[in-house]
Amino acid sequence: MRKKKNSNAFSKFDTVITYAILIVVSFLFFFPCLWIVLASFSKSGSIYSFDGFFPSAFSLVSFKKLFTDTAMYNYPKWFLNTFIVASGSCILGTLLTILTAYTMSRYEFKLRKSMMKTTMILGMFPSFMGMTAVYILMTQFGLINRLWGLILIYAAGAPMGYLTQKGYFDTIPKAIDEAAKIDGATNAQVFWKIHMPLSKPIITYTALTAFTWPWSDFILPKLLLKEKNLYTVAVGLMSLDETEFVRFAAGSVFIAVPIVILYFCLVRNMINGIAEGAVKG
Repeated sequence: MRKKKNSNAFSKFDTVITYAILIVVSFLFFFPCLWIVLASFSKSGSIYSFDGFFPSAFSLVSFKKLFTDTAMYNYPKWFLNTFIVASGSCILGTLLTILTAYTMSRYEFKLRKSMMKTTMILGMFPSFMGMTAVYILMTQFGLINRLWGLILIYAAGAPMGYLTQKGYFDTIPKAIDEAAKIDGATNAQVFWKIHMPLSKPIITYTALTAFTWPWSDFILPKLLLKEKNLYTVAVGLMSLDETEFVRFAAGSVFIAVPIVILYFCLVRNMINGIAEGAVKG
């Protein structure tokens, strides 16, 4: 009985400590988000008027100024540029990644394993190591200050991260493919009519990552977009004067809105896809 009581007491103590650590870690992550949101509603528009960490008065002036005062800082244009780049990269990058993963998963060919090993090794190196080469190539092809040039780079780099998608396709039994081919289905029909409906979760995941990466990226747009009117939001916000901190905070908060909307629109497809895949598999 004594050992059982000691075990229960230790279990409760362990639970309390675990929850305490989780609460502290959650607060450390949540506090900067809370601070930037409250800062975006500052009435004065200056960080120097904050009462401690937080503004002394609140209003929507910073958000109104963000979309109306566009003479020097054209946030709506930057937002549109970012949306074009992210959407184009999402569509093209998702398609290329899914096709790459499906090919590596379902087909056997001579250099398959060598290509997989090569992409794994290349994936270990940070992407900014190739920025000089990318800039030279983009200059040679006349793609500096071109939004679709950014889209091509993001989409071309997306298939390098195909291993997660390949792992998902590996879980789908190949017997399904064989049964469909016996019934007269072509390879294209097997892919579009069988695997795509079963792969909604991984397609959703791929689309989200393919959209969020260019949406928040700073290095590539800064390197390739020299005209202020072509800036993405990340580059545009970093170009703000230090006296425009509250406008920076408002722009940072508003840029999160499309990501949240996209997540809530696609998460249902992810859940439904998992359920359908479990039933059909």
